Amino acid sequence: MIRTLLSLKRLAPLAAAAAMLLATAGPAAATAPGGPYTGMGGCPLTSSQLQDPTDLQVGCVVSVTHGGSFTIGTTTVPLTSAITLQFGVYWDKSAPVVNFPDGSSANQYATVAPTGTSLLSAKPAEITIPGIINFLPGVTSVFAQVEQAGPVTAFTPLAAGESYPVFKLPVKLHLFNAFFGSQCYIGSNSSPIVLSPTTGTTAPPAPGVPMTGDPGTIGVAADPTGHDAVVASFAGARLVDNTFSVPGASGCGLGGILDPIIDLVMGIPAGAGTGSVTFNQTDTSLALDGSLADLTGALNASHS
Repeated sequence: MIRTLLSLKRLAPLAAAAAMLLATAGPAAATAPGGPYTGMGGCPLTSSQLQDPTDLQVGCVVSVTHGGSFTIGTTTVPLTSAITLQFGVYWDKSAPVVNFPDGSSANQYATVAPTGTSLLSAKPAEITIPGIINFLPGVTSVFAQVEQAGPVTAFTPLAAGESYPVFKLPVKLHLFNAFFGSQCYIGSNSSPIVLSPTTGTTAPPAPGVPMTGDPGTIGVAADPTGHDAVVASFAGARLVDNTFSVPGASGCGLGGILDPIIDLVMGIPAGAGTGSVTFNQTDTSLALDGSLADLTGALNASHS
Protein backbone atom coordinates (compact mmCIF):
# COMPACT_ATOMS: atom_id res chain seq x y z
CA MET A 1 0.00 0.00 0.00
CA ILE A 2 1.40 3.38 -1.03
CA ARG A 3 2.18 5.63 1.93
CA THR A 4 0.52 8.81 0.68
CA LEU A 5 -0.51 12.08 2.26
CA LEU A 6 -3.70 10.42 3.44
CA SER A 7 -1.74 7.71 5.21
CA LEU A 8 0.11 10.39 7.12
CA LYS A 9 -3.19 11.78 8.40
CA ARG A 10 -3.97 8.41 9.90
CA LEU A 11 -0.98 8.88 12.19
CA ALA A 12 -2.87 11.64 14.01
CA PRO A 13 -2.55 9.99 17.46
CA LEU A 14 1.14 10.88 17.29
CA ALA A 15 0.43 14.57 16.68
CA ALA A 16 1.00 15.45 20.32
CA ALA A 17 4.58 14.17 20.15
CA ALA A 18 5.23 16.29 17.07
CA ALA A 19 3.75 19.34 18.74
CA MET A 20 6.05 18.91 21.74
CA LEU A 21 9.07 18.71 19.43
CA LEU A 22 8.12 21.80 17.51
CA ALA A 23 7.33 23.76 20.64
CA THR A 24 10.97 23.49 21.68
CA ALA A 25 12.25 24.94 18.42
CA GLY A 26 12.16 28.53 19.74
CA PRO A 27 10.43 31.62 18.39
CA ALA A 28 10.47 32.22 14.64
CA ALA A 29 11.58 35.46 13.03
CA ALA A 30 8.82 37.98 12.34
CA THR A 31 8.73 37.24 8.60
CA ALA A 32 9.51 33.52 8.79
CA PRO A 33 7.09 30.60 8.97
CA GLY A 34 6.36 29.50 12.53
CA GLY A 35 4.54 26.71 14.34
CA PRO A 36 4.97 23.36 12.57
CA TYR A 37 6.65 25.16 9.62
CA THR A 38 9.53 26.63 11.62
CA GLY A 39 12.75 26.61 9.60
CA MET A 40 10.99 26.34 6.21
CA GLY A 41 11.46 29.97 5.15
CA GLY A 42 13.67 28.92 2.24
CA CYS A 43 11.13 26.49 0.78
CA PRO A 44 11.12 27.14 -3.01
CA LEU A 45 7.36 27.65 -3.37
CA THR A 46 7.81 29.75 -6.52
CA SER A 47 9.98 27.21 -8.35
CA SER A 48 8.73 25.82 -11.64
CA GLN A 49 8.93 22.28 -10.29
CA LEU A 50 6.61 22.92 -7.34
CA GLN A 51 4.30 25.02 -9.51
CA ASP A 52 3.71 22.21 -12.01
CA PRO A 53 -0.07 21.63 -11.87
CA THR A 54 0.38 17.90 -12.54
CA ASP A 55 2.21 17.35 -9.24
CA LEU A 56 0.36 15.03 -6.90
CA GLN A 57 2.06 16.37 -3.75
CA VAL A 58 4.38 19.25 -2.92
CA GLY A 59 6.24 19.96 0.27
CA CYS A 60 9.01 21.55 2.32
CA VAL A 61 11.75 19.88 4.35
CA VAL A 62 14.09 21.06 7.09
CA SER A 63 16.45 18.67 8.87
CA VAL A 64 19.00 19.44 11.58
CA THR A 65 21.68 17.01 12.75
CA HIS A 66 23.20 17.84 16.13
CA GLY A 67 26.16 15.44 16.24
CA GLY A 68 27.92 12.44 14.79
CA SER A 69 31.10 11.60 12.90
CA PHE A 70 32.43 11.22 9.36
CA THR A 71 35.24 8.68 8.80
CA ILE A 72 37.13 8.89 5.53
CA GLY A 73 39.99 6.49 5.04
CA THR A 74 41.83 6.40 8.37
CA THR A 75 40.65 9.82 9.56
CA THR A 76 37.54 10.61 11.59
CA VAL A 77 35.99 14.08 11.38
CA PRO A 78 33.84 14.83 14.46
CA LEU A 79 30.52 16.49 13.67
CA THR A 80 30.21 18.70 16.72
CA SER A 81 28.18 21.56 15.22
CA ALA A 82 24.71 21.49 13.70
CA ILE A 83 24.32 20.45 10.06
CA THR A 84 21.17 21.77 8.40
CA LEU A 85 19.50 20.52 5.23
CA GLN A 86 16.53 22.34 3.69
CA PHE A 87 14.81 21.95 0.33
CA GLY A 88 11.48 21.58 -1.42
CA VAL A 89 9.99 18.31 -2.63
CA TYR A 90 7.40 17.20 -5.17
CA TRP A 91 5.77 13.92 -6.11
CA ASP A 92 4.99 14.13 -9.80
CA LYS A 93 2.30 12.48 -11.90
CA SER A 94 4.44 9.36 -12.44
CA ALA A 95 3.89 8.65 -8.71
CA PRO A 96 7.28 6.96 -8.05
CA VAL A 97 7.33 4.52 -5.12
CA VAL A 98 9.83 2.19 -3.48
CA ASN A 99 8.67 -1.31 -2.55
CA PHE A 100 10.23 -2.87 0.56
CA PRO A 101 10.77 -6.58 1.34
CA ASP A 102 8.06 -6.52 4.02
CA GLY A 103 5.46 -5.69 1.36
CA SER A 104 5.06 -2.02 2.29
CA SER A 105 5.96 0.87 0.01
CA ALA A 106 6.78 4.57 0.24
CA ASN A 107 6.57 7.58 -2.03
CA GLN A 108 9.88 8.78 -3.45
CA TYR A 109 10.16 12.53 -3.97
CA ALA A 110 12.21 14.72 -6.28
CA THR A 111 13.81 17.74 -4.64
CA VAL A 112 14.32 21.43 -5.38
CA ALA A 113 17.07 23.62 -3.91
CA PRO A 114 15.88 26.24 -1.39
CA THR A 115 15.45 29.93 -2.18
CA GLY A 116 17.78 32.49 -0.64
CA THR A 117 19.78 30.03 1.44
CA SER A 118 22.03 26.97 1.15
CA LEU A 119 20.73 23.43 0.81
CA LEU A 120 23.44 22.28 3.23
CA SER A 121 24.79 24.47 6.03
CA ALA A 122 27.62 23.28 8.28
CA LYS A 123 30.49 24.78 10.27
CA PRO A 124 34.07 23.53 9.91
CA ALA A 125 35.23 20.78 12.30
CA GLU A 126 38.81 20.54 13.59
CA ILE A 127 40.98 17.50 12.83
CA THR A 128 44.20 16.88 14.70
CA ILE A 129 47.25 15.79 12.71
CA PRO A 130 48.75 12.45 13.85
CA GLY A 131 52.10 12.90 15.61
CA ILE A 132 51.81 16.69 15.90
CA ILE A 133 50.96 18.57 19.07
CA ASN A 134 48.11 20.93 18.26
CA PHE A 135 49.11 24.29 19.69
CA LEU A 136 48.03 26.55 16.80
CA PRO A 137 44.66 25.59 15.24
CA GLY A 138 44.68 25.88 11.48
CA VAL A 139 48.45 25.41 11.38
CA THR A 140 49.08 22.37 13.58
CA SER A 141 45.57 21.10 12.85
CA VAL A 142 43.19 21.02 9.89
CA PHE A 143 39.64 22.33 9.66
CA ALA A 144 37.26 20.33 7.49
CA GLN A 145 33.89 21.55 6.24
CA VAL A 146 31.25 19.36 4.61
CA GLU A 147 29.88 21.06 1.48
CA GLN A 148 27.20 20.13 -1.01
CA ALA A 149 28.49 18.72 -4.31
CA GLY A 150 25.13 18.18 -6.02
CA PRO A 151 21.39 17.94 -5.37
CA VAL A 152 19.59 15.65 -2.95
CA THR A 153 18.01 12.78 -4.88
CA ALA A 154 15.76 9.79 -4.15
CA PHE A 155 14.22 11.41 -1.05
CA THR A 156 12.17 8.66 0.61
CA PRO A 157 11.12 9.95 4.04
CA LEU A 158 8.92 7.00 4.94
CA ALA A 159 11.82 4.63 4.45
CA ALA A 160 12.40 5.44 8.13
CA GLY A 161 13.19 2.14 9.85
CA GLU A 162 13.67 0.29 6.56
CA SER A 163 17.12 -0.79 5.33
CA TYR A 164 16.90 1.69 2.46
CA PRO A 165 18.46 5.17 2.08
CA VAL A 166 16.29 8.08 3.19
CA PHE A 167 18.06 10.17 0.53
CA LYS A 168 21.24 10.39 -1.52
CA LEU A 169 23.50 13.41 -1.09
CA PRO A 170 26.77 14.09 -2.93
CA VAL A 171 29.26 16.01 -0.76
CA LYS A 172 32.86 17.17 -0.77
CA LEU A 173 35.15 17.92 2.15
CA HIS A 174 36.83 21.34 2.11
CA LEU A 175 40.13 21.30 4.03
CA PHE A 176 41.55 24.46 5.60
CA ASN A 177 45.14 24.86 6.80
CA ALA A 178 47.66 27.68 6.48
CA PHE A 179 49.66 25.62 3.98
CA PHE A 180 46.82 24.10 1.95
CA GLY A 181 45.54 27.11 0.02
CA SER A 182 41.86 27.89 -0.51
CA GLN A 183 40.94 25.09 -2.94
CA CYS A 184 41.96 21.97 -1.03
CA TYR A 185 39.21 19.35 -1.29
CA ILE A 186 38.47 15.70 -0.87
CA GLY A 187 35.79 15.04 -3.46
CA SER A 188 34.40 17.47 -6.02
CA ASN A 189 31.24 18.26 -7.94
CA SER A 190 32.38 15.88 -10.68
CA SER A 191 33.72 13.20 -8.31
CA PRO A 192 31.77 13.52 -5.05
CA ILE A 193 31.44 11.40 -1.96
CA VAL A 194 27.87 10.12 -2.35
CA LEU A 195 26.18 9.56 1.02
CA SER A 196 23.16 7.23 1.20
CA PRO A 197 22.19 7.34 4.88
CA THR A 198 19.57 5.00 6.29
CA THR A 199 17.77 4.60 9.59
CA GLY A 200 17.79 0.85 8.98
CA THR A 201 20.82 -1.43 8.50
CA THR A 202 23.54 -0.95 5.91
CA ALA A 203 24.96 -3.67 3.65
CA PRO A 204 28.54 -2.56 2.92
CA PRO A 205 31.12 -4.52 0.95
CA ALA A 206 34.07 -5.95 2.89
CA PRO A 207 35.83 -4.89 5.03
CA GLY A 208 32.82 -2.94 6.25
CA VAL A 209 30.37 -4.44 8.72
CA PRO A 210 26.66 -3.52 8.90
CA MET A 211 25.67 -0.40 10.82
CA THR A 212 22.16 0.16 12.15
CA GLY A 213 20.40 3.50 12.53
CA ASP A 214 17.24 4.54 14.34
CA PRO A 215 14.16 6.31 12.90
CA GLY A 216 13.61 8.15 16.18
CA THR A 217 10.15 9.27 17.23
CA ILE A 218 7.71 9.74 14.35
CA GLY A 219 4.76 12.09 14.67
CA VAL A 220 2.27 13.99 12.55
CA ALA A 221 0.70 17.42 13.13
CA ALA A 222 -2.28 18.81 11.25
CA ASP A 223 -2.14 22.41 10.04
CA PRO A 224 -3.26 24.63 12.96
CA THR A 225 -5.07 27.13 10.72
CA GLY A 226 -7.37 24.73 8.89
CA HIS A 227 -5.33 24.13 5.74
CA ASP A 228 -4.90 20.64 4.32
CA ALA A 229 -1.15 20.49 4.88
CA VAL A 230 0.26 18.03 7.40
CA VAL A 231 3.73 17.99 8.95
CA ALA A 232 5.47 14.70 9.64
CA SER A 233 8.29 14.88 12.18
CA PHE A 234 11.16 12.48 12.82
CA ALA A 235 12.79 13.43 16.13
CA GLY A 236 16.08 12.10 17.50
CA ALA A 237 16.84 9.87 14.52
CA ARG A 238 20.22 8.31 13.78
CA LEU A 239 21.19 7.92 10.12
CA VAL A 240 24.18 5.80 9.08
CA ASP A 241 26.07 4.87 5.93
CA ASN A 242 29.28 2.96 5.18
CA THR A 243 28.70 2.11 1.53
CA PHE A 244 30.42 5.11 -0.08
CA SER A 245 33.89 5.44 -1.60
CA VAL A 246 36.23 8.41 -1.10
CA PRO A 247 38.48 9.94 -3.79
CA GLY A 248 41.92 11.40 -3.18
CA ALA A 249 42.70 15.01 -2.30
CA SER A 250 42.97 17.71 -4.96
CA GLY A 251 44.08 21.34 -5.09
CA CYS A 252 46.07 21.19 -1.85
CA GLY A 253 49.15 23.40 -1.78
CA LEU A 254 50.70 25.17 -4.77
CA GLY A 255 49.80 23.19 -7.88
CA GLY A 256 48.45 20.35 -5.72
CA ILE A 257 51.90 19.52 -4.37
CA LEU A 258 50.45 18.43 -1.02
CA ASP A 259 47.81 16.11 -2.49
CA PRO A 260 49.86 12.90 -2.14
CA ILE A 261 50.89 13.77 1.42
CA ILE A 262 47.27 14.30 2.46
CA ASP A 263 46.28 11.07 0.72
CA LEU A 264 48.95 9.19 2.66
CA VAL A 265 48.12 10.72 6.04
CA MET A 266 44.33 10.30 5.65
CA GLY A 267 44.38 6.88 3.98
CA ILE A 268 42.65 7.92 0.76
CA PRO A 269 41.51 7.16 -1.88
CA ALA A 270 39.39 4.63 -0.05
CA GLY A 271 36.90 2.11 -1.40
CA ALA A 272 33.35 1.48 -0.23
CA GLY A 273 33.12 -0.19 3.15
CA THR A 274 36.19 1.53 4.61
CA GLY A 275 34.61 4.83 5.64
CA SER A 276 31.40 5.64 7.49
CA VAL A 277 29.13 8.48 8.49
CA THR A 278 26.81 8.75 11.46
CA PHE A 279 24.28 11.56 11.83
CA ASN A 280 23.10 11.55 15.44
CA GLN A 281 20.19 13.42 17.05
CA THR A 282 18.65 14.33 13.70
CA ASP A 283 15.34 16.21 13.80
CA THR A 284 13.42 16.44 10.52
CA SER A 285 10.13 18.14 9.64
CA LEU A 286 8.35 17.43 6.35
CA ALA A 287 5.31 19.50 5.33
CA LEU A 288 3.17 17.91 2.58
CA ASP A 289 0.10 19.08 0.70
CA GLY A 290 -1.79 18.08 -2.42
CA SER A 291 -2.04 21.75 -3.42
CA LEU A 292 0.75 24.31 -3.74
CA ALA A 293 -1.72 27.15 -3.16
CA ASP A 294 -2.90 25.53 0.06
CA LEU A 295 0.67 24.85 1.23
CA THR A 296 1.63 28.45 0.50
CA GLY A 297 -1.41 29.65 2.43
CA ALA A 298 -0.49 27.43 5.37
CA LEU A 299 3.07 28.79 5.54
CA ASN A 300 1.88 32.37 5.16
CA ALA A 301 -0.73 31.94 7.89
CA SER A 302 1.96 30.64 10.24
CA HIS A 303 4.06 33.83 10.07
CA SER A 304 4.49 35.45 13.46
